[in-house]
Amino acid sequence: MLIQKGTKDLDTERLYLRRFKLEDSENMFNNWANDEDVTKYLTWLPHKKIEVTNEILKEWINSYKSTDVYNWAIVPKEYGKVIGNISVVKIDLEDEMCEIGYCISKKYWNKGIVTEALKKVIDYLILDVGFVGIKGKHDLKNIASGKVMLKAGMTYEGRIRDSIKNNEGEYIDVEMYSILKRDIFKNKSLNN
Repeated sequence: MLIQKGTKDLDTERLYLRRFKLEDSENMFNNWANDEDVTKYLTWLPHKKIEVTNEILKEWINSYKSTDVYNWAIVPKEYGKVIGNISVVKIDLEDEMCEIGYCISKKYWNKGIVTEALKKVIDYLILDVGFVGIKGKHDLKNIASGKVMLKAGMTYEGRIRDSIKNNEGEYIDVEMYSILKRDIFKNKSLNN
């Protein structure tokens, strides 16, 4: 049964996953929001000014009043500052499914950070909140994102053509992944 709980603090071996704060603005802007390499495969353009980041953060912080908002700052314990985000970008209440998205500073690419965060968020959303499953998708060209989802236990489902508009306004193909509640329980029983 789905019980919306909102963005709760989560903890992994190397990471704190927490709500965003206004004081995260400078780190968000400098670490990923203004970086063309980070936003290359996303649906939004890099921020040209920190004021854009400030406004988005204010909206995100205000949205935490709702229990159906799931948006975490990714904070490495050794660094102590926000380096990315992971969030639920869509919720389908009828099917009790959600879609997840993430981005992270390129300084932290290929270190397993997003995989670690995604595994924790998947567990929270399925085991605590009660979603039946979680979907994820990425631009066909963003192969690294697909690897993250596979390492986090998600299953490749296929390609959807002209599925979304990228940040240049062009329709692009995406690769789809998912993980279901039954997959979580199956994997947990295999590990015991």
